Amino acid sequence: MLDAGFQAKGSQFSSPPRRILVCPDSFKGSLTATAAAESMARGIQQVLPEAEVERLPLADGGEGTLEVLLPTLGGEKKGLWVTGPLGDPVWAEYGVAGELALLELAQVAGLTLVPPERRDPTRTTTYGLGELLRAVCREPIAEIWIGLGGSATVDGGAGMAQALGYRLLDGAGDPIGWGGAELARLARIEPPEQPVWQGKRVRGLCDVQNPLTGPLGAAAVFAPQKGATPSQVQQLEQALQQWAQVVERDLGQAVAGIPGAGAAGGLGAGLVAFLEATLESGIQLLARQLALPERIRRCHLVVTGEGCLDEQSTMGKVVGAVLEQAIQAQKPLLILCGQVTPAARAGLAAQPLPLRVGALCDRIPDVAEAQRQAGHHLEQMTAQELRDFLEQDAGIGRL
Repeated sequence: MLDAGFQAKGSQFSSPPRRILVCPDSFKGSLTATAAAESMARGIQQVLPEAEVERLPLADGGEGTLEVLLPTLGGEKKGLWVTGPLGDPVWAEYGVAGELALLELAQVAGLTLVPPERRDPTRTTTYGLGELLRAVCREPIAEIWIGLGGSATVDGGAGMAQALGYRLLDGAGDPIGWGGAELARLARIEPPEQPVWQGKRVRGLCDVQNPLTGPLGAAAVFAPQKGATPSQVQQLEQALQQWAQVVERDLGQAVAGIPGAGAAGGLGAGLVAFLEATLESGIQLLARQLALPERIRRCHLVVTGEGCLDEQSTMGKVVGAVLEQAIQAQKPLLILCGQVTPAARAGLAAQPLPLRVGALCDRIPDVAEAQRQAGHHLEQMTAQELRDFLEQDAGIGRL
């Protein structure tokens, strides 16, 4: 344990940090953001029992957004059964705070709802989101925020549109089915006569800026993560191109190149096309709502993390937003994760602030074991990485 007179030779820390902000994302499949923050806080208190540790779980529009944001908004949770990504019923919750409703796509079409052996984005649907929206629109609300991360789908929001009353028809005038592959058959779109969302502002909270189609689009980048084979990726790319052409012709919305259109398997584009939504960064919106910049300025050390730290982590994700604010405030940053890619580690090593990265996979090679007791392992890693960070010499900026 470090006593109150501790001073690290050549270190950023002339004395132990008294105020520490703990602001992680979820460790997907293992810990919610709230549980991760608690584990990190316990690890910190092993080393610095007198420190003031502020817990601020974060999300970027994906899984956990409702849990993180709703308490700050002062709202309540509601729920209902809707159609899941494979057509099976799933229980989905949403939040209502005054005239604002908060939804998560992950609740109705999340990748965690589909067993690995059944993952197939040519078949999965966002139909349940449309059902959830119909229920939400019966509330006395004026605005709807939809978190787009963590989906199992690449259907461009077509399933959502079908549940909202849009008729998506093939060349014979028959409705197409569910799933991204069906979009290749789309010939015509007929809007509903009385849209249930009319008069309500819709905002899509994205964690990526990818376009709908092309080498950086929804199929090429994200479909493999959702179980698509190389041939299915090509099939989905062609289907989304067909979808974009019909949408532009029948709805007057040119969505293919919009930043964020490729989020959630093209749901970003679907929200714009079918609901006239706006798209924005989920983490930037949450950062404003939760006063993240102000909280970072007040602390002496920032601790964040996520399950897998990769090249995308600094592009519209929680870790990237925290890093940006820590650089602006020149606060030391400790990043803790389950796994880290060499490219992500190299990129972080060049950042202009005292920074350290710790990864569970460096300590526990057995991923299944690390996940089974993720909270305990994260607590112990936090304590050890904090000790090492505080005791570093002039090489504190190295990882």
